[in-house]
Amino acid sequence: MGVSDSYLSRTEVQQMLGVNSFGLWRLVRKYDDFPQPTEPPHDPFAAFGGKKEPEEVWDGFQVYRWAAHTPEFARRGAVLLRSLPEDLPPGRWAGYKDTVRGPALDWHTALGVIRIVHCDDRKVATDVATEVAGGGNPDGVVTVCALYGDMSFRGPALVAADTAHPSIEYEADWGDVAALAGQDLPWWPALLRLPHLIREWKPGAPAAVVEVPANDNEKILRRVVGNDAFDVTSHLAATDMANDIRNNRIDGTRHDNEIFGKRGYGKTPNPVVVAAEPDTSHHPLRSGGDRQVLKAGWHKLALSTHPDAVAAIEVAVGREPDLLPFGALTEVPARTGTISEQWARRLTMCDPTAAHAVLAQGKKAEAFFIDPLTDMPVMRTPDNGGKPVWRFYAPLSLPAGDAELASVVLHDTVWVITSDGHVHPAPCTPTEHLWWGDGWGDRPSEAAAVVDQLLNDLGATVDLRKHWEAPKGLTALFNEEHKQGAELSRAALLHARMTPPRTR
Repeated sequence: MGVSDSYLSRTEVQQMLGVNSFGLWRLVRKYDDFPQPTEPPHDPFAAFGGKKEPEEVWDGFQVYRWAAHTPEFARRGAVLLRSLPEDLPPGRWAGYKDTVRGPALDWHTALGVIRIVHCDDRKVATDVATEVAGGGNPDGVVTVCALYGDMSFRGPALVAADTAHPSIEYEADWGDVAALAGQDLPWWPALLRLPHLIREWKPGAPAAVVEVPANDNEKILRRVVGNDAFDVTSHLAATDMANDIRNNRIDGTRHDNEIFGKRGYGKTPNPVVVAAEPDTSHHPLRSGGDRQVLKAGWHKLALSTHPDAVAAIEVAVGREPDLLPFGALTEVPARTGTISEQWARRLTMCDPTAAHAVLAQGKKAEAFFIDPLTDMPVMRTPDNGGKPVWRFYAPLSLPAGDAELASVVLHDTVWVITSDGHVHPAPCTPTEHLWWGDGWGDRPSEAAAVVDQLLNDLGATVDLRKHWEAPKGLTALFNEEHKQGAELSRAALLHARMTPPRTR
């Protein structure tokens, strides 16, 4: 979305304004507000062609706007930035036209045909105006408008590109276009901006009531629900998230209609007709079920080897990772003689599950493993230089039994050594990370919060929602620049926890 930049050479400026080089020289001296040349856009390949003086260029929009506001050149300037006559004859609707960027509605106006494309992607106005100009313009289109994706003072913001100069885009006013059209203009919310609805619209038609289409994520989850390879708990988990997606899309569409179809500022209503409303006959669908049941369902999907489970886990990782049975994505080099080597000795090689497939994220896999004590998926993969790397999800909690935290080792991430001799990556929630050292103003309160909770209960499920409230002494300890492999004993950690940091 947005207005694309355009630049004009000296020759192109002269052609736009219908002057020769002397005429341009005269304009610069006659009009103090004539746009000045600007820096040309950066050319990343210029260095390969040898050094040469950059050509003088002008911002195309600035020149085009200047012409529209200058009586001598108004008819050569931006169509929708020119002064409108006071006694405008009413325009009329001229039906729809299919374009390279979707169906558009045409309006016969006093300035010529204005074509509106109901799309807010980049360069839509330019692409359609270029298509029209290149096809001989049999419909007499003078300008093409597309949606900017935002709200303006008198309705949705518009981007325009005139067929006379398709490469120059500028912002246009919805109210001005409605005045030219002689009636309120239709607007569709993004999720109901469907081609057949735009083609079927006619002035005076009531808003179409339409089912909000499912997006790819909802389709993936509904596919899981319809797959007998998964049990009822997995079906419940997928259904809950799919319903939540559907509810959010309907609520978002209703909200868009409220914003873009509102009455306007002051006493004058915006000239907007909301052309489509979401079908809410079954809204809202049931969601937000028992989280323990949902977590059990996602745990089973994570252990599955079915492709639909892989796709569903990818959706959940991006949407609600807290429902999944694993924490933050972590990578550490696979080096001998390190704490990670001690941990890796107990890993069990296995066939990949859905969790492994999502963990891989397209990286080359040398082997797949599972940590038998935490059930965390692990893989070995080469880094960019070909050296082996352990890639895994941190656990959310550690198996405790009667053990306690004995020490912490800092090596690429935070490691926990327990009193019964086990080594674990420290637990961490999915959206946080564990680190130490001077963070250029950011302090490692996440690591301090995790250690604080494990000192009290090795088996605690860590909560980092308020990690900044971790004991200041622990945070100060982890803020120090410890060497790789440094070990902090339980005694040192307890002492730091109850010792306020020194003020500088």
